[in-house]
Amino acid sequence: MSSAANRLTPAPQRPLSLSEKLGRGDLMAAACPSREVLRHLTSRWGVLVLIALRSGTLRFGDLRRRIGGVSERMLAQTLQWLENDGMVERKAYKIVPPHVEYTLTPLGEEAAEKVRDLADWIETSLPRISRHWGADRDV
Repeated sequence: MSSAANRLTPAPQRPLSLSEKLGRGDLMAAACPSREVLRHLTSRWGVLVLIALRSGTLRFGDLRRRIGGVSERMLAQTLQWLENDGMVERKAYKIVPPHVEYTLTPLGEEAAEKVRDLADWIETSLPRISRHWGADRDV
């Protein structure tokens, strides 16, 4: 066999141990917990919250104004999901009126960069994408 053929043939891989599988996750498996994180990060509001918080710490009202169309309930739920997943840090100040701020964690910064790339691609590709929409599509 030629050396070029050897480079194209993948080396045999050993099966992953259970701890390795659990540590990495298996997004294609129905019961994998990584699917829930994927749902939180790639939901419409999750993506927009991550992108909005890339500019820095924001209060709830400022975040809601920045993300047009999100209801108070959906924003609160999305922030709670992202906080539980370690993407967002919530800081509440014990003052009247209540003052709560949201900031990306280092993990959230990484995630925000990834979803920003997808959002940027959608924005720049929108003319090509929209050519596939039917005339009866609501925009």
